[in-house]
Amino acid sequence: MTERVEQRVRHRRRVTGRRAVIAGTAALGLTGAAVLTTTLLSSAGAAASWPTAKGSKAVPSKITVSGTYDGRLKKFFGSGALANGSQKEGQDPIFELKDGAVLKNVIIGTPGADGVHCIGSCTLENVWWLDVGEDAASFKGKKSTAVYKVIGGGARSASDKVFQFNGAGRLSITGFRVENFGKLVRSCGNCRTQYKRTIVISDIDATVPGKVLVGVNANYGDTATLSRIRIHGDPKKKLKPCVRFKGNNMGKEPTEIGRGADGTTCKFSPSDITYK
Repeated sequence: MTERVEQRVRHRRRVTGRRAVIAGTAALGLTGAAVLTTTLLSSAGAAASWPTAKGSKAVPSKITVSGTYDGRLKKFFGSGALANGSQKEGQDPIFELKDGAVLKNVIIGTPGADGVHCIGSCTLENVWWLDVGEDAASFKGKKSTAVYKVIGGGARSASDKVFQFNGAGRLSITGFRVENFGKLVRSCGNCRTQYKRTIVISDIDATVPGKVLVGVNANYGDTATLSRIRIHGDPKKKLKPCVRFKGNNMGKEPTEIGRGADGTTCKFSPSDITYK
């Protein structure tokens, strides 16, 4: 085979490969922003790098979402009443998601107010927080059947919590990056109404400084399951994967009652945690 013929064959193979990828994503119903989300993910699942914003939008009052809201990687930040940027409790969010809503391809900048509130089941797909305000997202559904999904994305600079789980149901976080944080997710320790909460985190890249990945209330039947956790920059293993608390419904500070895997509340094995 001559050199020119070999080049033409290789070119056809490359084109065929690209067409196969396009055909595959179309068959799965992945188009537009969904393909963009897929290309941001590394083979391990967590995003390979922080995205570059494609424009910005000031938000003076919360944006209410029903159905699906695709931000197309625009950066949203608080202005006016949402411009405080403090850790003060009770702030309004940038986005409020109704039951069943989907928020995707969004960057929340500074100030981030109280991030995202999910009133019921919700999905956060490829959502990024550049500088977490009070919390990145709070999950507030009251039904035990509520399902909250965080797929991809990342958060950094959270002096306290990234995800606050106040409601009932099941929260899963997959393919997520977190850097410089207090707790990745906390089951509310002193809410007036308490629930049994199920938390599953998988395929997580956590870069210290950080204190706790998951905090749960053993006395209310909470469970936390961890797998494929990669911790970066922590040679002394100070970041606690899972902490158990005795919560209350009286507004008092919860009491820490244990750390680490116990097979009942905190579920993981040593092989589920790797240090980079």
